[in-house]
Amino acid sequence: MIYQVWYRLYKPSYAPREGHSLACLPLVVPFPHKEKNYDRDQFTFICLTGRFTHWQDISKGMLWAYNLNYMDWLLQDGLSYEEGARWIERFIIDLPTNKIGQDPYPTALRIINWIKFICLHSDSIPEKTRLDWESSLRAQVDLLTRKLEYHLLANHLLEDICALFIASVYLSDETLGKKASKLLKRELQAQILPDGAHYEQAPMYHCILLDRILDCYNFASANVDRLNSKSILETLREVLITMLGHLDSIVYRDGSIPLVNDSAYGIALPYKGLRTYAQNLGIDWGPIPLGASGYRWLRNESLEALIDVGNIMATYQPGHTHADSLSYELRIQGQPLVVDTGISTYDKTPRREYERSTRAHNTVVIDGRSSSQTWGGFRVGRRAKTTLLLDTDSRIQARHDGYGKSCIYEREFALMENGLKVRDSIPHNHAVSLLHLAPGIRVLSTSLTEVHISTGAIIEISGATEVRVTEDYISRYYNRKEQVFVIEFFFSKDIEYYIRIS
Repeated sequence: MIYQVWYRLYKPSYAPREGHSLACLPLVVPFPHKEKNYDRDQFTFICLTGRFTHWQDISKGMLWAYNLNYMDWLLQDGLSYEEGARWIERFIIDLPTNKIGQDPYPTALRIINWIKFICLHSDSIPEKTRLDWESSLRAQVDLLTRKLEYHLLANHLLEDICALFIASVYLSDETLGKKASKLLKRELQAQILPDGAHYEQAPMYHCILLDRILDCYNFASANVDRLNSKSILETLREVLITMLGHLDSIVYRDGSIPLVNDSAYGIALPYKGLRTYAQNLGIDWGPIPLGASGYRWLRNESLEALIDVGNIMATYQPGHTHADSLSYELRIQGQPLVVDTGISTYDKTPRREYERSTRAHNTVVIDGRSSSQTWGGFRVGRRAKTTLLLDTDSRIQARHDGYGKSCIYEREFALMENGLKVRDSIPHNHAVSLLHLAPGIRVLSTSLTEVHISTGAIIEISGATEVRVTEDYISRYYNRKEQVFVIEFFFSKDIEYYIRIS
């Protein structure tokens, strides 16, 4: 609360200052190229395309404007030095009046992207140009130092600190380096769970931050003489080993991430790219068993079920958390069958509220309520507490109190040779157990005892009072909605269904 008040009242300003030209930093390996999202003054971010008008264009939402100001498109494959330099020069001119560009999060990402661009094109940059850019760069670093996002914490603060660390190496700033290294060690310890997951429990953000820590290690290991302490190198390496181990353990067999909590495709560097980046940096790691993150797998040769039996770990900043206790995703023969609704927007809209609600997940809803109270786009009030009762390679059993101490909901998953069995139990009341089918999968027929779907799978049901099929949308990418069918099993006290593959 103190930091939120301070952030609203304290308004540091951007003020360029003189710097001195520095030699280009050596890198251990080149940085991975970013997705192509710029072409001749036209930008595509979060699946929305528009021409450049000004840096504070929020006509497509604040996230689109933020992406514009990140300037990671400077690093896309095929972008010439001349084109990138043109945009940097334009940005410097406009920055004093660009309030969005002065926000700490886009400032942090842009600092990193500018430094990368300078390193990639050092042979092409005239001395005067480098001096001008470094003058602005130092001013942006100063601004960020005074606006670190202690009011938001979590991934925002970690990105801020990574930017300061990389800038301290580039600028050979010992004072900044000491501060950044101290903060980086502290936040990595706080935000990385024992099983290597980022504590916001969203695989997309885990990948984003893993990419960033790899950047920090890349700069640090190639410029040891500019570090105030070599211990930061070992810290980064240890964290990377655990984060990479978690990534190996959380992805599907095809390398795609589960779209649980705030996760979408097309934002983070893909699994293969992250592995290649880490391997090129000489990092060795192995899978780490899933634990504190709350995710579990039930797997055999034909089936992959990712199950969420966790509690909110980023207790003070659960902004990317959904009310999805005991929900799951299911793939058969590598193809999605039961899917999470995903996220389509960060705007504070009814759609955002719905995508975070229990109704949007593959779990049980009682009396139309959510198991945790999600609100305001990025807030969580009352929270379900999950207790893991059984945790084996073939059976998982857990319960939560999200519907009150007198209405404990219990769920059991059993991995069968030819499918997945799910049992739901509540002490009283009436409830509905939901299944969101993947896009393109149709429901062929329904009864109180069986549902036939177009993949050939049959869902055998015991205990349903009614079975309904409705239509909804899921979002695997920002601002894209795909129509799907949702199966609703109404029951009282107990229901069991068996998704049996043919």
